[in-house]
Amino acid sequence: QVQLVESGGGLVEAGGSLRLSCTASGRTFSMYAMGWFRQAPGKEREFVAAISLSGIITDYTASVKGRFTISRDNAKNTVYLQMNSLKVEDTAVYYCAARLGASSSSYYVKLESYAYWGQGTQVTVSS
Repeated sequence: QVQLVESGGGLVEAGGSLRLSCTASGRTFSMYAMGWFRQAPGKEREFVAAISLSGIITDYTASVKGRFTISRDNAKNTVYLQMNSLKVEDTAVYYCAARLGASSSSYYVKLESYAYWGQGTQVTVSS
């Protein structure tokens, strides 16, 4: 069982930056592939970024490539999402997700691939 707690959300002007953090309970964080998803009002939850167990492989949805960076610190049981050049359309509740990975290079982009979810953190970008 893994418990995930997100933090770092807030209100920021367009063009600004935020860094989200997600800290996991337990001693086996390095065995989990991690992902970030978001859900805007009235829309389905969508994939944002994913990172492999080793942290070497990352993937992003097209709309955030070049602006967002996912990273992890296995010693701190934490995954991060650095968000730069924020746009109004990035406004959403951001969720951290985890699942056991098959290998050090495993990463997952589908919502249904993840077994554990955080409670979400609100990100609001104003114009």
